[in-house]
Amino acid sequence: MKKQNWFLTLMGDSKRQKFTIPILAILLSLLAGAVVYLVLGKNPITAYLSYLQGSGLIPKANYAAKKSMLTDLMSLLNAWTPMLFASLSVAVAMRSGLFNIGVSGQMMAAGLIATVTVGYSSFPAGVAKPLVVLISALVGALVASLIGFLKYKWNINEVVSAIMINYIVRYSVSFCIKKFMADPVSRQSRAINASARLSLMDTEIGGLKMDIPLGIILAIIAVFLVRFLFNKMKLGFEFRTIGANPRAAKYAGINVGRNLIITMALSGALAGLAGATYFLGYYGSIQPDTLISTGFDAIAVSILGNSSPIGILLSSFLITVIDKGSTYMSSTVGVRQEIGSLITGLILLFAACGAFFSYLIDRGRQKAADAQTKADGKEERV
Repeated sequence: MKKQNWFLTLMGDSKRQKFTIPILAILLSLLAGAVVYLVLGKNPITAYLSYLQGSGLIPKANYAAKKSMLTDLMSLLNAWTPMLFASLSVAVAMRSGLFNIGVSGQMMAAGLIATVTVGYSSFPAGVAKPLVVLISALVGALVASLIGFLKYKWNINEVVSAIMINYIVRYSVSFCIKKFMADPVSRQSRAINASARLSLMDTEIGGLKMDIPLGIILAIIAVFLVRFLFNKMKLGFEFRTIGANPRAAKYAGINVGRNLIITMALSGALAGLAGATYFLGYYGSIQPDTLISTGFDAIAVSILGNSSPIGILLSSFLITVIDKGSTYMSSTVGVRQEIGSLITGLILLFAACGAFFSYLIDRGRQKAADAQTKADGKEERV
């Protein structure tokens, strides 16, 4: 009699595992986080609900003046926008088998150039905001294209060159800020003009003051454009072929070098948009000497989403919810805010183990098949 392993059945075949393994990773991380809260003597259910309350997904018990669940949700969308762009940037590079670890540097370079050229200008909003988007995408594409060119021309590993460029960008931007752009109080770059900012800050609507992210619309459009590129365009097919086997792609007549540069240019353009929506949107200035973690977190977020645009849409939203809700969780539950970062780290750690989970599932399925074969053989002998 054939026995079914409910877990293996639930996880499904390799195609279904693209969805079930990330869900498994999230559940395991939430369970591990629950253990942490229990050890601290806190109720994990209350803690997880407070993440949703702090991010504006469910209502809080009370709100300050001119604040509501809607204002919290807008703040969440504002923070989500650069993470979504950065994660798409990583996914585009991975499509061709490249690892763009330089997203944070590309974000910072794009943020600086857009700030200097447009952020302090007297351009009206109708001119300044589109210029910020275009300049940031162009700068990000140029920086990342250099990485692709070095890979193509001299086979320099893209991870090494990206790390080196990160350092160059970090210290160059820091020098410019400290020398020419520093705010004497905050020691960061001076705040940009409201006309160039990609978030409408403290906008009063219906008696509420909220931050309205303009870039989120562009980010959602980018998700579907990248999905169309991956699934419907010849260029996307060439990217996937190169990522699977560069030698076979070259033998098939695909210009591998050209496509590597194009891949990194597209990845860099998305990273530049992440920089625009972070430094000239969500944050409003640039902190010297610091590469923000968004570009590095985006690598794990992309892995959690299986480098699929729709998967990234969901995984980046989840990580942003935890990040934004951690402040309210800290005040409600009475634990340090860093626990939120721990939960995020656990999710990303389990997500990185996706290949190992797939191996265990396949191994379990093979053992079950072998056991069933032996059982069937005994029944036949009887």
